[in-house]
Amino acid sequence: MNLSSSPEAALSSPVALAPAPAPASLDWRPKGMTKFIPGIRKIVRNHGGLDPVLGRIGSLEVRLATTTQEIRQAQKLRFKVFYEEMSAAPNGAALLSRRDVDAYDAICDHLLVLDHDVKAKPFRAAKPKVVGTYRLLRQEVADRHQGFYTAGEYDIAPLLKIHPHLRFLELGRSCVLKPYRNKRTVELLWHGIWTYVLHHRIDVMIGCASLEGTDPRQLALPLSFLHHYAAAPAEWQARAVAKRFTAMDILPKDQVDPKAALHALPPMIKGYLRLGATFGTGAVIDRQFGTTDVLVVLPVSAINPRYIDHFGPSANRHAA
Repeated sequence: MNLSSSPEAALSSPVALAPAPAPASLDWRPKGMTKFIPGIRKIVRNHGGLDPVLGRIGSLEVRLATTTQEIRQAQKLRFKVFYEEMSAAPNGAALLSRRDVDAYDAICDHLLVLDHDVKAKPFRAAKPKVVGTYRLLRQEVADRHQGFYTAGEYDIAPLLKIHPHLRFLELGRSCVLKPYRNKRTVELLWHGIWTYVLHHRIDVMIGCASLEGTDPRQLALPLSFLHHYAAAPAEWQARAVAKRFTAMDILPKDQVDPKAALHALPPMIKGYLRLGATFGTGAVIDRQFGTTDVLVVLPVSAINPRYIDHFGPSANRHAA
């Protein structure tokens, strides 16, 4: 999952998730999708009747990807942020394609922020530029395929089992191009997510958020703060899978300075805290992405009402 106490910085860090199996080929496509023909942008899906254009501020538009080409643009953006800017280690396929691709891309919905204020290149028409992205996976879609991505890091089966009548949505693989990490982009992404949540009647959002670095000792203060002050209650709790479990309670509670810990947290995680999120038990070291991941659990009923007012359907400043 990728808001924060400083909205302008809220998407300064992408979410790093556990590696998933690579697709059979780089030219993947969802089941039932016609073959992609160069020069022809085939429709991927209609998003269950939801208008793909979700909002706009100035030259920036938030929308759901409807074509293979748009998803490939999101994958290229993810590669640029995760592998070129940050410390993720690409495999051969990623290096060759310059795209961050995994098997979940074919079943997820892809939320995009596009900049329409793009200068035309010689002999080429100007095309909108993808500058931000979030990947969305609904529970009913996950159940028909390989399950949630998060399950590679956390045992979420008991959590899903005790809430059989609630609709879960997984957020992940989010990033924003550096020059666009500002209030407008954040507002558009969250307006898009909230519109999607309302349309699909989502009850709970989950996903893995990341702290940069793979040495828990250097992250002792923020991890211990999340463990002692922001742990999910029993009915929303999930634990890191045994083989990847890393203790978060490195420091005892009386040695945790909450103010200093909040300052040490990535803007993304501070944003989730402000929204009303709580966190699972145990962290997971993701060496491919060079991060330490924590599980975010955010029931829609727990979201601070002022954020709903800010990003909800009555927020006319986001009107498309």
